[in-house]
Amino acid sequence: MKINLAHLRERSTTGGWIDFIVFDAKSTTNNNKQLLIELTSKARMNGLKVDKSALAYETNGRLEFYGTKDLVEYLSNIGLPQWTHTIDI
Repeated sequence: MKINLAHLRERSTTGGWIDFIVFDAKSTTNNNKQLLIELTSKARMNGLKVDKSALAYETNGRLEFYGTKDLVEYLSNIGLPQWTHTIDI
């Protein structure tokens, strides 16, 4: 199964860089935490640098995010990024 993801790098508020990933989790399970851990680990095994990660999914037609608190807040302001990669799970 292929999962879409956005692997992005943005300047942090402290001046450094943050590498983050947003996964396309079309529908989520009861255990978002475990799913995010597994997908993040898989992305790292595929050579992607990940400081923070989040899931993006729809609930009742509304876009939602699950993950690192400050990343979720950032994504809530900018919206869903463009997918840049896919990984097989």
